[in-house]
Amino acid sequence: MAPADTGFPGSIGAPATRALVTAGYTELTQLANVPASELKKLHGMGPKALRLLQEALEQQGMSLG
Repeated sequence: MAPADTGFPGSIGAPATRALVTAGYTELTQLANVPASELKKLHGMGPKALRLLQEALEQQGMSLG
């Protein structure tokens, strides 16, 4: 599982977090400008997780691609 300091919202769930880490994303900021369609292909990444990630990025002035 991802370290606590990833910045990923805890509410995205363990499967989505594992999918991100397995794909090489270890910090929330690495997701800036990554197309949502690319993340959607990851096993364990659902619409709720994508929405929560987008919201978390927006709070930092960034967004998904």
